[in-house]
Amino acid sequence: MIEQDAARVCDLISSRRQVGVRTIVAIAGPPASGKSTLAETVVQSLNAQQSSAFPLATLVPMDGYHLDNRILEARGLLARKGAPETFNAIGFCNAIKGLKSSQLESFHPIFDRQMDLAIANAITVHPDTPTVVVEGNYLLIDRDPWRTLADVYAATVFVSPTMEELENRLQHRWIKYGFDTNTALQRVKANDLPNAEHVILESRKADLTLKQNYTELRMR
Repeated sequence: MIEQDAARVCDLISSRRQVGVRTIVAIAGPPASGKSTLAETVVQSLNAQQSSAFPLATLVPMDGYHLDNRILEARGLLARKGAPETFNAIGFCNAIKGLKSSQLESFHPIFDRQMDLAIANAITVHPDTPTVVVEGNYLLIDRDPWRTLADVYAATVFVSPTMEELENRLQHRWIKYGFDTNTALQRVKANDLPNAEHVILESRKADLTLKQNYTELRMR
């Protein structure tokens, strides 16, 4: 199933490639929608199409731009981690804009969910890599500064399973990280599902919307 959706995304990317600038592709959706797994599969598929001295596609996740827990705690936002205001949104948007025409190697952070922190400069984007796939919850949300990326994306994809499926996946995710069933469900209802509703209600229409429930989804 996910391979079929990845193929559809790859076809969309192929039809939207731009000459002279890097092709930036957004894959958005609520937490636990499967967007991360889809984005990884798309990048793997693109890189498998041709052997090259450099990657033909690189994945840059939005999650690397989480604010540190110490900042969130000082601002009373730690319990809302994952909400729009808990990201370095301006830094993220500026970094993605810079990727559009940059001819220099660039480095980007990645989020380690197990350690619950961002690791700086963990992702390399080669100057000759023609496609960057960006993945995250708020890529298409219609509020500043996120909306300033609307003209940067050559193609947009939105992954949106049912709220029931999202709740099940999110609860399973927290249980995997050591929380008991009741605490996991409480975290889901207090924070994750409100964030998911923001994403679903406030995101602009994507070029391609996928509603598949990936049974093979890896919960991370």
